[in-house]
Amino acid sequence: MREASGFRGNKQALPSKPCAACGRPMSWRRRWAKVWDEVRYCSEACRRARARHG
Repeated sequence: MREASGFRGNKQALPSKPCAACGRPMSWRRRWAKVWDEVRYCSEACRRARARHG
């Protein structure tokens, strides 16, 4: 079944936001759909690095 978001293969239309640790833009992923507001880091490495440095 298709997502209700209207995604049709155009990745430019997906929401994005910067990573809290490195600042790189993160694109929306289907697995983050329910927790998109809580996603702060682009990777596990960034999450660990941020926790180490404060």
